[in-house]
Amino acid sequence: MHKNDSISIPVILKVGKNALDGVGKALAEEGFGEVVIYFGNGLIDLFGMKVMDSLKAAGVSVLEYRELDTVAMDDIITLAFSISNKAKAVVSIGGGKVIDAGKYAAFLRGIPFISIPTSSSSDGFSSASASLIVDGRRTSVPAKLAYGIIVDTEVIRTAPVRFIYSGIGDMVSKITSLYDWVYETEHGVGVINDFSVMIAKKAVNSFVRTPYETIQDEIFLKELLDSLSMSGIANEIAGSSAPTSGSEHLISHALDKILECPQLHGIQVGIATYIMAKVQDHRYVRVNTVLTETGFWDYVETLQMKKEDFLRAIDLAPSIKPHRHTYLHEEKYRKAAKKLVLEDPVLNRVLV
Repeated sequence: MHKNDSISIPVILKVGKNALDGVGKALAEEGFGEVVIYFGNGLIDLFGMKVMDSLKAAGVSVLEYRELDTVAMDDIITLAFSISNKAKAVVSIGGGKVIDAGKYAAFLRGIPFISIPTSSSSDGFSSASASLIVDGRRTSVPAKLAYGIIVDTEVIRTAPVRFIYSGIGDMVSKITSLYDWVYETEHGVGVINDFSVMIAKKAVNSFVRTPYETIQDEIFLKELLDSLSMSGIANEIAGSSAPTSGSEHLISHALDKILECPQLHGIQVGIATYIMAKVQDHRYVRVNTVLTETGFWDYVETLQMKKEDFLRAIDLAPSIKPHRHTYLHEEKYRKAAKKLVLEDPVLNRVLV
């Protein structure tokens, strides 16, 4: 019997326009008077002054700040133990690399982590794991849920639109991942957590029902980021990534291994979500509607991704996590998925 005695949730959650201006106040209110800050590549020039001014105005001292461009495990261990003992929190500002690096460094040192993503490409900014390079291979390692999440929707809006499409793909994937989790539980693998399912369902349903005119509308971006944040909490409750990562994620991870230059994680996941929703015969109309109306499919069509790569990825997918039992862990469903890649009209339009 699975039991969670306690869970962590973010104490700070600020998502909205000009949220970067309030970073100092948010940290000061939690007693984080001394911090270290890591920026993604090139971001000190873009956001450094704004953040530093906010911290200075709130009386928060910056013990160290620098740009980071590594997720090698050995580098992050060295980084973690170079952090001053005076530091009350680690703050990461940027994309996946610097978020993962700061998150794991904070985890190793046992101090709070503040996540400030500058793109909406996935739910990694809210997850309790970090994707690092271990022995030359990308590996997901345990970390800790962020103590604080601060997202400036103005910053998200100015990022390349492909990052928004990636976030859309990652968010709709909760539809198929939840169905996989229920399926494998019915087959005696794992234990479902009803509260975690509820949180993940509320997150994705709230997102897909959001009215908008363009994907850069404030209401759309805020809903996307709120929902991605809730996904991290669903995983924390479950004690695993099962609520938000199923067969569609296995296809994406397999593509990462196959392709010399993989696409953004959420782009690959979004395509795989459509495939698996049809295989599961579960909410595929809704998935296709979201991917069509947001312009996701139009963007994918420009990438010239290959059917052959998806066929190989589907066969490779079960070996990515052999301890699980998603739909793709059964041969009949792998065959159905490959048939779709070859014959489905939507996939024939966007894949070559």
